[in-house]
Amino acid sequence: MTLPPSRPGTARTDAPSPLLSVRGLKTHFHTFGGVVKAVDGVDFDLAPGEILGLVGESGGGKSMIGFSIMGLIDAPGRIEAGEIRFEGQDLLTLDEAGMRKVRGKRIGMIFQDPMTALNPLYTIGNQLEEMLRLHTGLPAAARRARCIEMLRDVGISQPEERLGNYPHQFSGGMRQRVVIAIAMIAGPRLLIADEPTTALDVTIQAQLLRLMKRQVEQTRASLILITHDLAAVSQMADRVVVLYCGRIVERGPTSQLIRGPAHHYTRGLLDSIPHEDRSQRRLHQIPGSVPNIRKLPPGCAFAPRCRAAQPLCREVEPVLTEFAPGQAAACHFPLEAKL
Repeated sequence: MTLPPSRPGTARTDAPSPLLSVRGLKTHFHTFGGVVKAVDGVDFDLAPGEILGLVGESGGGKSMIGFSIMGLIDAPGRIEAGEIRFEGQDLLTLDEAGMRKVRGKRIGMIFQDPMTALNPLYTIGNQLEEMLRLHTGLPAAARRARCIEMLRDVGISQPEERLGNYPHQFSGGMRQRVVIAIAMIAGPRLLIADEPTTALDVTIQAQLLRLMKRQVEQTRASLILITHDLAAVSQMADRVVVLYCGRIVERGPTSQLIRGPAHHYTRGLLDSIPHEDRSQRRLHQIPGSVPNIRKLPPGCAFAPRCRAAQPLCREVEPVLTEFAPGQAAACHFPLEAKL
């Protein structure tokens, strides 16, 4: 995907109280091979109506943050520490019965693979209507009307007939539209989209990203877009959080971060995206690979792959520091530092 002009992102000087506030989140997996610190001390806020992009390579902890918010961490994983405050309530204090009241009604999630997110034994209509039965008091006729309306909203033709179809009767793009419809049908305040377009071709990806953005804007919901694709985030997000090995390495307003990243990892991700201005040049590749998260190197986890690394980087872990209004990076030798 070619990098498009970024979505305007501005620092909020009169921002309302956060809809979601994550503080010191640590989600670890206790395995025979050692402790996997999938999320290792993450902090961020999400304002009402805001779109936040969580970006990074596989293994960075993006999806685990989404699953932690939804209370979907299974053994051997567990949330070791932190706070996930949604609409003023710490979700980590809720039991499973309490979380079931949150999932779907207050927070919806779009999963990466629609074939595993949809039950092959039930019709699309059954699965849409189940969300309304669980979370609303609508009578049967009103539930059916709402299902038809939601399918139409996500671009599925002849929704009255398609309610009786099963997931295998839809294409991959159509199944993902149904997953989006299920996540949004009960009117959640927050939508978490976990790599929602990974398995789809570029044309369908663009259509679904526009669809999600339109739905979020129309319902005034907030959205967390989890992806490895900075090009997609630049179209969608107000702010970006860049993750590496379970930690935040940079965060800031989208347009500001795209124009002038402070962390060398962010710069590497941006340089690896095709761009019309450099169509004749080879794409940049970040050297090496993500380290074994069970045995992270001392200092900065990105140092072994960073061309600008100094001895200090391999000895002392950098602290997330603000270099420009609203933009912070965890780097000893940041790019374009504006202290």
